[in-house]
Parts: sequence; C-alpha cells; structure tokens
Amino acid sequence: MADEIAIVPASPAWPELFETEKAQLLAALGSRFIAIEHFGSTAIPGLDAKPIIDMLGGVRSMTEADALLKPLCQLGWDTSPEFNATLPDRRFLLRWPQGVRTHHLHLVVYGGEQWHRRLQFRDCLRASSDLAQQYQRLKYKLAAKHRDDREAYTQAKADFIAGVLTVC
Repeated sequence: MADEIAIVPASPAWPELFETEKAQLLAALGSRFIAIEHFGSTAIPGLDAKPIIDMLGGVRSMTEADALLKPLCQLGWDTSPEFNATLPDRRFLLRWPQGVRTHHLHLVVYGGEQWHRRLQFRDCLRASSDLAQQYQRLKYKLAAKHRDDREAYTQAKADFIAGVLTVC
C-alpha cells in the first residue's frame, strides 16, 4: 500500500467524491447511520490536502460502530482490528484500491465529543481563510518532515487543531 504523505492542490472533485461514497453507504446501510459528514482538509474549499476523502459516520453507540465493521468490509472497506482496539471513541476504515488510499471513514457516536470536535474544526477553517491558509502551510511543512510517517504527521498537527478549537 502506497502510504507516502503528499499534499496536492485542492480539487473541485473532492465534494463529489464524498457525495458518491455517502450515497453508496446510505443505499447499503442507511438506517445504521444517523448522519455522514465530509470533514478534513478535502472538505475545505480551496485547501490543498492529501487526496483522501475523510468521512465521519455518526452512529448511536460504539457497539453499533463495531457491528458495522463486517458489513462495511463486505462493501469494500478495510480495517485493522488491532488499530481499532487502540481507539476508544472511534473506529477507522479505509478504501485503498490498487494500494492507494482514497477514503477514510471514521465511525463515531453522533453528537459525541469526536463528532462535534471534528466538525467544529472543519467549520472553523471554512469560516476563516486565514486559519485555512495557516493550516495549509503547516501541512506542507509537516508532510515534508514526516513524508513516510503518517502517525507522526497526524500527531504534529494536534497542537494547531487544539489551538483553533479554543478560539473558534
């Protein structure tokens, strides 16, 4: 699986890629989701990003999230039970056809802290082009520094995200 971190120019196709996948999930498992939202950098118009569509699937409980893993894998998603065991408040799945990540799906409790936090950050960047540009510059810097270490890249953004959430 190709896992190098590469930031690319913003694409007007990203919202459509989200909507297409959302429609497929709702057609197959709609009653199991309370809501599905597009978040992350590809959800911010004009923001350069890793070309991976981040999706937030709101469910009633983590028990429901766990019960969705098998049906989602049958729909072509992939997951790691070992990695998910380290995530107390979400479950993580991805699509990676031909070894290239295209979508991430984070299952969280609808209305819970993870739900609100991720959407608040998205909405803050959508509302402030200055914050979005600061985040973009940071992402390029961190992608160069942590090109082959996705976890270090993600962790290095944590302070910026926390700071945005305190002022927004």
